[in-house]
Amino acid sequence: MPRLRTVSGTRVARTLVGVIAGMALGVVELLFLCVAWPASLIPATRPAADRGLARLLALERARLSTWLDHDTISAGGGYGFLGARAALGVLAGYGCAAGLFLSGLLLFGGSWDLLWGEPEAVPVNLPGVKVITNSAILGLTTAALLLVLIVLGAVAVAAAERRLADHLLGPGRQELMRRRIAELTATRSGIVRAVDDERRRIERDLHDGVQQRGVALAMLLGRARHSADPARTGELVAQAYAESRGLLDELRSVAWRIYPTALDELGLRAALAGVAERSSVPVTVHYGLAGRPVSEVETALYFIAREAITNAIKHAGAGDILVVLTEDEEKVTVAISDDGRGGADPSGGGLSGLARRVLALDGDFTVDSPEGGPTEIAATLPKGGPCG
Repeated sequence: MPRLRTVSGTRVARTLVGVIAGMALGVVELLFLCVAWPASLIPATRPAADRGLARLLALERARLSTWLDHDTISAGGGYGFLGARAALGVLAGYGCAAGLFLSGLLLFGGSWDLLWGEPEAVPVNLPGVKVITNSAILGLTTAALLLVLIVLGAVAVAAAERRLADHLLGPGRQELMRRRIAELTATRSGIVRAVDDERRRIERDLHDGVQQRGVALAMLLGRARHSADPARTGELVAQAYAESRGLLDELRSVAWRIYPTALDELGLRAALAGVAERSSVPVTVHYGLAGRPVSEVETALYFIAREAITNAIKHAGAGDILVVLTEDEEKVTVAISDDGRGGADPSGGGLSGLARRVLALDGDFTVDSPEGGPTEIAATLPKGGPCG
């Protein structure tokens, strides 16, 4: 318990210092705004005004972090924040400083009268109650109540400044953490839905393709087995052989759609080249990556490109498709464009699944597909995968 009281007292003291420091800084900010805001409208003096604004915003961030335990992550903020913060800081800081000065006088006067003076009797009349006290006790009691009000006011002002900083200067660490948790929760459930959708798609491929060919092959072999005509038997066996080749092709196609072995063995460039070769329309791939991304990012890039190509052929009637992969120091981007009729729905099953995959990797996913085309689908992912 003593430690809890010490920590609480230290925090209150720091809050008071931070609010009073905000008053001094607010006076400087008001003077700066009176001069710099008009100066920012003049091109010749705008750089100097911007430098002054940046320095004052840096001081505000340092004060919020040091005394009010509030860190701002983004480097936003401007004259609007400075004006609102300066007005709040001057009024609140003046109130706290004046209250502390008055309570100090009352504490000093009450203590002096109590220890060395001759306190005067002071009647206190309340509804239904009449109390006789003295000036020393009354002064000390008033000072204590005033200090409590100052502390409560300083805490309220600190909370208001934190909220103001979150809205105009940038979110704090706790707010960013809350947003991050909400985002991870949403992407986790999205990935579960995407996996379920992928399983249903694989089941449909097996049922509509592989299973139907297997049934046809069994029927052909059964008819050949029971045929008494050697010529007819040979014909049925030939048909069964052709069906078996089709079945093998269908199995390879399903396996390739699930996960291509070329992606692990040869890398993304070779896997996308295989997609282009299998496409029924021309697909051009511009591969601008210096090295191989991490596994989960490489897999996501492949499936984004493949799904976009499939959609362009199947739904948009595209006659030409372009895939471009680029990178910078931190991120890798894939953009797929086609000359189809457009109108792609980002909330559709395929594209929404890709969006969930990209969000789970801390990436950005965009779909630009006006009616009449063209369509461009782009995804930007961090090179190192998700950061947490």
